[in-house]
Amino acid sequence: MPPYDPSTFPPFAVTVDLVVLTVRRHALCALVVRRGETPFQGRWALPGGFVKADEDLGAAAARELVEETGLCAQDPSAPAVGNGAHLEQLATYGDPARDPRMRVVSVAHLALAPDLPAPRAGGDANSARWAPVEDLLGPEGGYAPDGEHQAPLAFDHAKILADGVERARSKIEYSSLATAFCPPAFTVGELRRVYEAVWGVVLDPRNFHRKVTGTPGFLVPTGGTTTRQGGRPAQLFRTGTATVLNPPMLRPEV
Repeated sequence: MPPYDPSTFPPFAVTVDLVVLTVRRHALCALVVRRGETPFQGRWALPGGFVKADEDLGAAAARELVEETGLCAQDPSAPAVGNGAHLEQLATYGDPARDPRMRVVSVAHLALAPDLPAPRAGGDANSARWAPVEDLLGPEGGYAPDGEHQAPLAFDHAKILADGVERARSKIEYSSLATAFCPPAFTVGELRRVYEAVWGVVLDPRNFHRKVTGTPGFLVPTGGTTTRQGGRPAQLFRTGTATVLNPPMLRPEV
């Protein structure tokens, strides 16, 4: 191998940013943190941080997920666990001007989990909260909770969030991704409300039940029932081995 001089290339940093989505009070919500340091001090942003020199990208995303939410990344091939979250790589963002400090490339990840408790701020963030995606991506282009002055999300995080939300919305059409928002045992009605929250629509219960139970192995009965929805006992299901919904459940046009 010929001599190689790494100093001939400009250095740059790598970060991971997390689009953490959950369903709270029947609304799709994302985790945002208020930045406690410059740049964009005081502005709301997605959680994330710099990748360590000896750290794999996936490990960095999983570490940030634990630090920001207390959740562990769920291994898709392993049985579901109570504090596990679906974690997948979303996209890479490398606009030279995206960070005023230096050239920073961000590898964004999408994390999904069932209804999560109020977050606790960590790292350089002085507060954290769940915010409805509808508010964060509103037509005004900014976020202003509790009467604050409206301001855009820091960096290019509005773009990253929009990409993450669209990934979730499109992927639940044909995959089992929506079940990542559900507890290990759930009803068809609870799953339907996930679709309704993610898509922002109201779905016909009978048609929905027929579609999600029509693919063999997509949902598997647990043998139990629950009355947590009120009314008559509802059958409980868990995610099956079939990861593709066939035919897909196309998103209604709104």
